[in-house]
Order: sequence, then structure tokens, then C-alpha cells
Amino acid sequence: MAAAATMAAAARELALRAGASDMEEEEGPLGGGPGLQEPLQLGELDITSDEFILDEVDVHIQANLEDELVKEALKTGVDLRHYSKQVELELQQIEQKSIRDYIQESENIASLHNQITACDAVLERMEQMLGAFQSDLSSISSEIRTLQEQSGAMNIRLRNRQAVRGKLGELVDGLVVPSALVTAILEAPVTEPGFLEQLQELDAKAAAVREQEARGTAACADVRGVLDRLRVKAVTKIREFILQKIYSFRKPMTNYQIPQTALLKYRFFYQFLLGNERATAKEIRDEYVETLSKIYLSYYRSYLGRLMKLQYEEVAEKDDLMGVEDTAKKGFFSKPSLRSRNTIFTLGTRGSVISPTELEAPILVPHTAQRGEQRYPFEALFRSQHYALLDNSCREYLFICEFFVVSGPAAHDLFHAVMGRTLSMTLKHLESYLIDCYDAIAVFLCIHIVLRFRNIAAKRDVPALDRYWEQVLALLWPRFELILEMNVQSVRSTDPQRLGGLDTRPHYITRRYAEFSSALVSINQTVPNERTMQLLGQLQVEVENFVLRVAAEFSSRKEQLVFLINNYDMMLGVLMERAADDSKEVESFQQLLNARTQLKMPSTWGYIGTSLTKPPTRDPGTASPGKEFIEELLSPPFGGLVAFVKEAEALIERGQAERLRGEEARVIQLIRGFGSSWKSSVESLSQDVMRSFTNFRNGTSIIQGALTQLIQLYHRFHRVLSQPQLRALPARAELINIHHLMVELKKHKPNF
Repeated sequence: MAAAATMAAAARELALRAGASDMEEEEGPLGGGPGLQEPLQLGELDITSDEFILDEVDVHIQANLEDELVKEALKTGVDLRHYSKQVELELQQIEQKSIRDYIQESENIASLHNQITACDAVLERMEQMLGAFQSDLSSISSEIRTLQEQSGAMNIRLRNRQAVRGKLGELVDGLVVPSALVTAILEAPVTEPGFLEQLQELDAKAAAVREQEARGTAACADVRGVLDRLRVKAVTKIREFILQKIYSFRKPMTNYQIPQTALLKYRFFYQFLLGNERATAKEIRDEYVETLSKIYLSYYRSYLGRLMKLQYEEVAEKDDLMGVEDTAKKGFFSKPSLRSRNTIFTLGTRGSVISPTELEAPILVPHTAQRGEQRYPFEALFRSQHYALLDNSCREYLFICEFFVVSGPAAHDLFHAVMGRTLSMTLKHLESYLIDCYDAIAVFLCIHIVLRFRNIAAKRDVPALDRYWEQVLALLWPRFELILEMNVQSVRSTDPQRLGGLDTRPHYITRRYAEFSSALVSINQTVPNERTMQLLGQLQVEVENFVLRVAAEFSSRKEQLVFLINNYDMMLGVLMERAADDSKEVESFQQLLNARTQLKMPSTWGYIGTSLTKPPTRDPGTASPGKEFIEELLSPPFGGLVAFVKEAEALIERGQAERLRGEEARVIQLIRGFGSSWKSSVESLSQDVMRSFTNFRNGTSIIQGALTQLIQLYHRFHRVLSQPQLRALPARAELINIHHLMVELKKHKPNF
């Protein structure tokens, strides 16, 4: 049927289009002239208007033509008008048939209608029931909201009651005194743990009662009497216990550190007294201060007295200065009369007192040392005394802060109340000792001991000794500077003519200076001090001037040079042994000595260390004692040769070589004299050098330089004789070959 309807619609559209084209053909000639006939107004049926869209019609026609029935009808050549009518007839038949079907099913349709009506009634009743249920739910919801409001109010009342109950419970618990507390305070010994626990409980209740009384709580009056009686009892027992511990310090031969450590276990006792009975707390603190102050003073006075008996019997005096003459009566570097004598200018092993291992070593025990007949320098006694003071002071300061609950300035005041008399006694003893002390090394070591102990106290967080360290340094530094200035003055005022017999070996005053300055430099390297270096610089200047004054006492220039070289070699050698090679102090001393003497280290003086076959490179305008000594050394055996070579080179340089012709006899004498005596002269020269210098290595270097210069001199002599004026001289055949001379001179090179 759908296909038939589609074909009918297509047929109608084709018929419509065909009719429209016929009408256009019929009206064409008649309607061509304008104004002959009014156009027919068809409205929406006007297919000639712009609103009629023919394209859509074409689309529908095209769609209908695609139908299979339409295609079949077009193929068979069916008339569309007839076919359209036939389709309409079929549609009418189908419609009538449908009506008959409805009539036949009318009873069923009526039954369906009745059923639908019954369902509507049931649904209506359901709607009424749901409405009633909805109204019931609305009333229940309002009841629930009412219950929620009532529950919230009840919760608020409950919380309020609980808060009140907690406050009241705390108040009651704070005011009620349990029987266990009463029993422990009245009957238990103070050393039992239960007494300490109940004492803390009593302290908390007393604090709570005071707080409630401040708020006006009337119930506090009921327990005030009980708490006061318990507090009095507890204070009495605590006072007796602590005073008994303090009195035990006073027993002879008692190690007070043991009961002191025991008191720390009961430090709450003093806190309880401080919060409940300040008068008793002050009494205990005053008793502790008085007792410990006397104990420390007695202990250190006794220890210091016995400790000083261990000092060397022979110590430096005011005449034991660097510039004092080394007579037979007093010889600093002669064999000491005692088995263990404290050296004055030599450090030796004394510097170990500031090493980390020795610095915090156990203190000296006087009776043990006396039993072994041991003696010590002052700095060792000073270290032992102040290490004991440092250790006990740190322990005491920490105990005071912990037990007496103090810190800051209050802790400092309490510490000085305990240790003040001991510290003052120690300062007075040090001051009295320094008045007659002339041992600069000992004083300088004491300064560095104090500097290190001050750092240790800082690491232990004990600032209470800072002022004491400053006072000790204020005593040590001026004395050290005074002793150094006295030594400077002694060297400055030394008269070389009063020193007796002199020789070219290192002088004992320069050796004292070398040992002394190297000792101070090695000590000062750890904690540098500019003032020390300034004083050492002044002492160095005076020693250099002294060396020059002594050298001037020798009659020959050769002896003067030997004396200078030996003394400078010794001083620099000692400094290099004691101090670090790259230290600023050694570099400064070496630069100062080089600037004054133009003398380098022993391995670089003049021609020292150069090869015999290779002349050294050196500025000819620079002279040194080493080079000048070599010239003085070569002058006696080879002076004539040196003079001739210099004169001849001067004549050749000025263009007056013809004057050499008159020197033939002199040249022959020089040639034959050198050839006959050079070996014995070199041997004598070597022996003379080795006798003159105490440092064999230095003497070896001087000999090498002299032999090198001799080779250069003879080589220059060869060049002078090669001049035309002397070339024909028969005596030239007697000249020694320069390479043969070098080989022979190598045999005279000493080996050490």
C-alpha cells in the first residue's frame, strides 16, 4: 500500500506539471499583450510565483521515480492518470475494509475501554493513599526536627555538666590530701624514691592551693593547715639531709665530688625549698658556698705549695740574660751541675707541654713525684695547677647551674662566691712568682697554655672563667715582654772586647739567640701573636749588630768572613730545624738576614753547589761573605796570578795590549810557579777551609766554590796568553791543560 500511495503521489505530480505546461501553451498568444487581461490571483496555488519552489518538487519526483513499482509502471507504459485513479479506488476499498474490521472488534474495544476506566479508578485510589502517606511523613518530619532540637539541648547540658565536673574534680583532687602522701612525708626516709614522688605531689598541691586561694576558693581553708604541717615536716627533713651532705665535705681526706654527685640525684629538694621556704634555701646555699669556698682554698693552697717543691732548683735569674758573658762560673751551655736542670734559652722537650696529649694529661701528684725525685720546669707545674683548676671549675659551675637552678649572671655570681677566694689566691701566687721569673720560654709556654685552656672552657660551655683567664694573661704578657726587652738590652750593651778570647766558631750569644728565637717561633706558630714577632725582630736586629761588632775585633778580613759565615749558618740552620720551612717567621728572618748579609742558605752561597766544569751564573755586582771569602782564600797562593789576569784584561779592554810585551818575565814566573805549587796550594786550601768551618757541608761548598773560581781564573790566564803579544812565548808550552786541571781538582773535592 505504501508503494501504491507513492506511485499515486508521483502520478499526481506528473499530471499536475503536464496540465500546467498545457495551460501555458494555451495562454501564450492571448496573454502576450500588456494590459489586455488582469492576472489571476491564485495565492498559494500560484505555481508561477517566486514562493513556489520547483526544486523541491523535482526532488520529490526524483525520489518517487526511484521506487520499484513506479519504475515497473513506467516500463510497462501505464497511463499515470488512469493508474492514479486505480490507486485511489484501492485506497477506498482498503479504508472500507478497515472500517469493517473495527466494527467486528467493537466488543473488544468496549471491553478495553471498561478495563482502562477500572484502572483509572484504581490509580485514583492509589493517588489518594500516597497523598495520605505524604501528609503522614510531613508530620513525622516535624516530630524528628523537634526531637533533634531536644537532643542538641540535652548535649549542651551534658557538656556543661561534664566541664563543671572536670573543674570540680581537678579542684577536689588538688585539695584532697591522700593518706599515702601523709605517710611518706612523715615517716619515709628522704633517700627513698617514694619520698621524692610524694614530695613532688605535695609541691603540686601546695601550688594548686595557693592558686585557688588567689581566686577566692573557700574550700582551701579546709586543707591549708594539713599542707602547712606537711610542708614544715618536709622542709625539716630536707634541710637536715642536705646540711649533712655538705658537712661531710669537711671531713679530712674526703673526696667531696662523691657526695656532690649524690646531691644531684636530689636536686628537686632544693627546688622544693626555693618554692616553699626561701629562708631555708638561702641558709643551705650560704652553707654550701662557705664550705666549698674553704675546701677549694685549702686544697689549692696545699696543692700549690707541694707542687712548687717539684720545680728545678736552678732557675733563671736576673743575670741569666742572652748578652751576659759565658764565664766559668755561669755557663748556660756547659755541663749542668744538676742531673735535671731547666734550660733557659733552649726549648728541647719543653714544648710538649702544649701538645694535645700532654695538655689534658692527668695532673701531677706531688708525693708520687717526690718519691721518684722528679723535677719539672715551671710551665709543667703551671699546666698541672691550672688543669686541676679548669677541671674542678667546670664541674663546680655545671653543678651550681643544675642544683641551685641558676643561669647567666646569677650563676656567675654564685660561682665566684665559691671559687673567688681560690682564684684570687692563685693570681697572687702567680704574680709573686713572676716578679723573680726571668725564664721567657716558661712564661711564653704558660701564655699558650692559658689560651688553650680558655678554648677548652668555651667548648665545655663554662664562661665563668673568662675573666680569670684575662687576669692571668694580663700578668704573663707584660712579664714576657719585659724579659724579652731585658735580653734585647743585654745584647745591645754587650762589649765584644770584654768577651775574652775570640775565635771564628759560632759565638755562644748567637747560639743562644738561635735556640731562643726558634723556640718562640715554633711555639708561636700554633697561636700567632704579632707583638711576639715585633719583639723578636728587635732582638734579631741587636744580635746582627752584635755579630758585626764581634767580627770587627778580628784583625784579618779572612777571619772576619769566617766568623760571619759560621754564625749566620748556625742561626739559619737552627731556625730551619725548629720552625716550618714555609712559615712566615722563617721567611721573614731569612729575608732580613739576606738583606743585611746578601747571604743565601748554605746550599747557595757564592758558587756553592755549582759544577767544577761549569762556571756559575751570578750578578757580578752582587757580593756576599761567601764570595768575598773565596777571594781571600785564593789570594795567598794565587794572588800574583789574580793580579796579572785583572791587569792584563784591563789593558786588553782599553786597547793597550802592546804593553803586555814587557810582562814576559812575569808571565814565565807565573806559569812555572803555578805548575810547581798548585797541588800543594789546593791541598793546603782545603785543609784550611775544613778547619775554619764547623759545618762540614758548608766547608765542602766553600771548597767547591774556590776550586771553581780557580778553574775560571786559570782559563782567563790561558785567554790572556793567547793574545798576539804573548802567543809566541816559549813558556806557553809549560801551561797545564785546562781539562787536565779540572780532572785533578775533582780529586780534591771532599765528600761528607
